[in-house]
Amino acid sequence: MEIENLPQMLKNNRTFADNDAIMIEKRYTLSDLYPIARLTQKMDSVLNVSSSDTTTTTQVPKSDDLPYTVECVKPEDSEKVVEMLKAFFFKDEPLNTYLNLGECKELEEYSVKCIKDGCSYKAVTKSGEIIGVFLNALMHRPVPNAEHEKSADSCDHPKFRKVLQLMDFIEEDFNVFDLYPGTDVIMDGKILSVNSNYRGLGIAGRLTESTLDYMREHKIPVMHVLCSSHYSARVMEKLGFHEVYRLNYADYKVDNEVVFAPGEPHLTARILVKEIVDVKKSQL
Repeated sequence: MEIENLPQMLKNNRTFADNDAIMIEKRYTLSDLYPIARLTQKMDSVLNVSSSDTTTTTQVPKSDDLPYTVECVKPEDSEKVVEMLKAFFFKDEPLNTYLNLGECKELEEYSVKCIKDGCSYKAVTKSGEIIGVFLNALMHRPVPNAEHEKSADSCDHPKFRKVLQLMDFIEEDFNVFDLYPGTDVIMDGKILSVNSNYRGLGIAGRLTESTLDYMREHKIPVMHVLCSSHYSARVMEKLGFHEVYRLNYADYKVDNEVVFAPGEPHLTARILVKEIVDVKKSQL
C-alpha cells in the first residue's frame, strides 16, 4: 500500500482528518499509518524523507517498545469500547453532527454488536485502558430470494433511524457480492478510532495489520468499508483501498427532501474495498 505525496505532507505537518466519518477517527497522523507501509516492503523510502531545505527522519517504534499491545476485542470489552467511542468518535462523525444526534443508546448498541464476530481489534495499555479499536464484522453472501431485514425497522430513535435508513438504502442500491461472484465472506470495516492522547504510536496501522492478518488466516480475500466522511475515504485510499460505489448526499431523498447536508467537504457516502489476494471480479 502506497502513501502518496508523503514528503509534502511531512513538510506541511498535516493530519489526515478533521471531522471524520463512520470509519476513521479524526486525529490520525502520518506516524499512525506508518506500519501499513511495511506491507509494501518499502519502509526505507517511506520513512526517510529529505528535501533541499530540510531532512526529516521518522522512527517507528518497535513492537517491544510500544506502551500498548494489540488484542482481539472480546464481548466483555463492550462497555469500555463504548466509553472510548463516546469520547473520541461519535461526536465527530459528520452525519451524527448534522443531525445533532447527542446521546444515543441505539448507536452505542449498534456499534458494538459486531464484536461477537471475533474479528475486531483493540490497542490496550499496560494498565488495561483501551486506546484504539478497529471494529469489524463478517459479511456473508445473502441467500437468494431471502427477505432482507432492514436495520432501520427495529430502531426507535428517530434521528439514528435516519442514519440506518441511509445504510439500508446503500445496501439495496449496491451489493458488494455482485462485484465478487466467487466470494462468500467479506470483511466489513465498521469503525476505526484512536485516543488522540496516544497519536503518533502507529496504533491505527497496527490495528489494520491485525485485521488483514485475520483475513489471510481465514482466507477472506476482500475488505469493505463504508465512509460517510471525505477525510475517512481519503485515509482508506492511502491504505490501498479503492472506490466501488458513491452516493451524493444531495441525491439521497426521502419524500422528495434531502435528508443529509453535512456540507463541505462531506458531500458523499463512499464504499471502498481492498483485495488482499487475486480474486475473481465481475464487470458491473
